[in-house]
Amino acid sequence: MELKELKHKKLKKWIEDAVELMQPDNVYVCDGSKTEYERLSEQMVKEGLAIRLNAQKRPGCLLFRSDPSDVARVENRTFIASRTQDAAGPTNNWIDPVELKQTMTDLYRGCMRGRTMYVIPFSMGPVGSPIAKIGVEITDSAYVVINMHIMTRVGTRVLDALGGDGEFVPCYHSVGKPLKKGESDNGTWPCAPLEKKYISHFPETREIWSYGSGYGGNALLGKKCLALRIASVMARDEGWLAEHMLILKITNPQGKAKYIAGAFPSACGKTNLAMLVPTIPGWKVETVGDDIAWLKFGSDGRLYAINPEAGFFGVAPGTSEESNYNAMKTIEKNTIFTNVALTKDMDVWWEGIGYEPEGTLIDWTGKEWVYDKNKNNAPAAHPNSRFTTPASQCPSIAHEWEDPNGVPISAFLFGGRRAHTIPLVLESKNWLHGVFLGSIVGSEVTAAALDLKVGQVRRDPFAMLPFCGYHMGDYFKHWIHIARKTTPDKLPKIYFVNWFRKTDDDKWLWPGYGDNSRVLKWIFERCDGSGKAVETPIGNMPPLDAIDRPASVSAQDMEILLKVDTEGWLQEVDDIRRNHYPKFGDHLPKELYELLDEMEKGLRK
Repeated sequence: MELKELKHKKLKKWIEDAVELMQPDNVYVCDGSKTEYERLSEQMVKEGLAIRLNAQKRPGCLLFRSDPSDVARVENRTFIASRTQDAAGPTNNWIDPVELKQTMTDLYRGCMRGRTMYVIPFSMGPVGSPIAKIGVEITDSAYVVINMHIMTRVGTRVLDALGGDGEFVPCYHSVGKPLKKGESDNGTWPCAPLEKKYISHFPETREIWSYGSGYGGNALLGKKCLALRIASVMARDEGWLAEHMLILKITNPQGKAKYIAGAFPSACGKTNLAMLVPTIPGWKVETVGDDIAWLKFGSDGRLYAINPEAGFFGVAPGTSEESNYNAMKTIEKNTIFTNVALTKDMDVWWEGIGYEPEGTLIDWTGKEWVYDKNKNNAPAAHPNSRFTTPASQCPSIAHEWEDPNGVPISAFLFGGRRAHTIPLVLESKNWLHGVFLGSIVGSEVTAAALDLKVGQVRRDPFAMLPFCGYHMGDYFKHWIHIARKTTPDKLPKIYFVNWFRKTDDDKWLWPGYGDNSRVLKWIFERCDGSGKAVETPIGNMPPLDAIDRPASVSAQDMEILLKVDTEGWLQEVDDIRRNHYPKFGDHLPKELYELLDEMEKGLRK
């Protein structure tokens, strides 16, 4: 489609203003077709930016290598530019929006010289869904276009749904590397230096401005930027929830199904749980979404969730047939790999894939690499290397995954990586107590983190710490207040889970992976009114015989997994009271302090 053919006057004017500012050589409005995807893919192969993988082993797959300075989200260059710093809260980087727009306008001036401006109309959620939202991203990166093809619904059908006056979230993106006449990227990943990278969000005006990075959530602006940081503000204002949550469907042997949404900080097995293969005979788990859930109340008073994405943007290292069989099957074709290693037969490899590579590889930096069993050399794949793959290819995808009305959620799970104290599973006493549990989620720091001591708990409330677009104390209030929109019996039950308990000599107490279905089974039964539980000072817990114990877990280990560690919880209470809750000041709902007091009182009895 030509720019002049656009029916939406506001959209057309916005694009024209961007053209005047950024001065691209060409403007192209994306139609979302397969032909468009193939043409841009071939263009990048010819430019030396993409490598086609073995067509027999991985048909339709491409490999990209980014610049070493552009490999992940850059939290210290990610900004919430609300009108006041207080509105952004203590967990966000704040810059005055007027000042930030001036700085970035100067950077955008002429930034697309020598490049094509791609206009990407995209829908987060099935096109036309009452829960979906539309965005339009302007970018000078063909890599971004083909990734957005997979991760969102792109093109003419989105413009048709937008009509002549529909609302859209305007998204600016540029790699920040203009080209002189006759110059090309010459096969080198284009981006700007770190100090010139900006991933900026303007909550009040619902705008996203990104500059300098071509990677992941910094550049695919439907992902964390719209789906969480801006959508969380929309959700607060409009009375719904935008959450960093997987959505799964679990069906019992009698054919009864329930839907569960779960929030976990990074490196806590969220994607593995979303695509779980159960170890309990007769039970089935299917995938609705692996990363983000948007939830609105239906006419029956229940919360219904959609996965606003159309693909998976997964971390490659550690993904294997053992850890995530369904993910490995999903990425066999039509997948974009970024920063993984290349084998001599033009296939991909990464650490934790489940087998040793043969011969010399080309690592993520483009250098020769030979496998060392002792792991003395640097990784062949970057630790944050990724695959972008269509959700529709997942063998475990649920048939309802694109239902425009969403699926009814029976339970929320919150969890982190905790070697001690937190039991295998814990049910909240009620909705408010569940919000309290979500507000204290954390993971223990590993040796990889330089800013905290090993074993110290890094709190990540609701797994939303990097993604909430406003003051987190007000976010907790929103969760509390939203319960008033329905009756308590219609609200999902809330659970705290922990797959990562260890013995004092550092051995896993729970096998995890497919055996997590045993915990899901108890949660299903609780939601169904049949599961057994006992009341404790920290919440409702399963008695020892309520969870099907795997053969690898002894009765003694099961006791530890389901025990209330009174001393550990009192230390937890102290840490929350001293180090966590004070950060939110007078924005923290008083109800949460009251629940903390109540828990401490119960533990000291």
